[in-house]
Amino acid sequence: MSTPTAGFVPLDFAELPADEMSRRATAFHQLMRRRRTVRHFDSRPLPPDVVEQALLTAGSAPSGANRQPWHFVVVTDADKKAAIREAAEKEEQEFYRRRASREWLEALAPLGTDENKPFLTTAPVLIAIFLRRFNVDTDGKRLKNYYTAESVGIATGMLIAALHQAGVATLTHTPSPMRFLNRLLDRPAHERAFLLLVAGFPSPDAEVPDIGKYPLEELATFA
Repeated sequence: MSTPTAGFVPLDFAELPADEMSRRATAFHQLMRRRRTVRHFDSRPLPPDVVEQALLTAGSAPSGANRQPWHFVVVTDADKKAAIREAAEKEEQEFYRRRASREWLEALAPLGTDENKPFLTTAPVLIAIFLRRFNVDTDGKRLKNYYTAESVGIATGMLIAALHQAGVATLTHTPSPMRFLNRLLDRPAHERAFLLLVAGFPSPDAEVPDIGKYPLEELATFA
């Protein structure tokens, strides 16, 4: 896979009046502050074009040297989701029973998480996000990727925001290690599973922990 290259073109940027900037910033904050991690999903399918457009949004993220070091695998097949759940729960059992420190488990306790991950088969869509250490051009030459974790992290955040604004609930799932995703989804060794994003509609009885977020004066410093 080669990286798109181009010369320079005029910037497509529309400056907004200050009041419109403020309105949009406030409206987007109000929308995103309702975003919550969901663990109880309905099995109804998502419109495919919604997922596709959200992926295109994620793919528009900035990346080191424009190498775009990501690949997204959309999983809707029931058998593949079942295989992912089985492998993920095996790793999660190891985590909760052996790997995690007592301090870590105490931090997770208020969220009600455990090794059981039924959402991996209930939710209609799983999006496995892979980080590419390098790309391969049309001649088979390896092209080193730069700032891969930062780039894929930005793209993942944009994907979550795009899905939320389209009315899709999500869950970020990171069983560790996630090497089983390469095997189950037939991805090459130079790709590393970065995150498994669960997407769908919340179940009618879905509940979320009663938690809050830092106010502005705690999350930011203006120097």
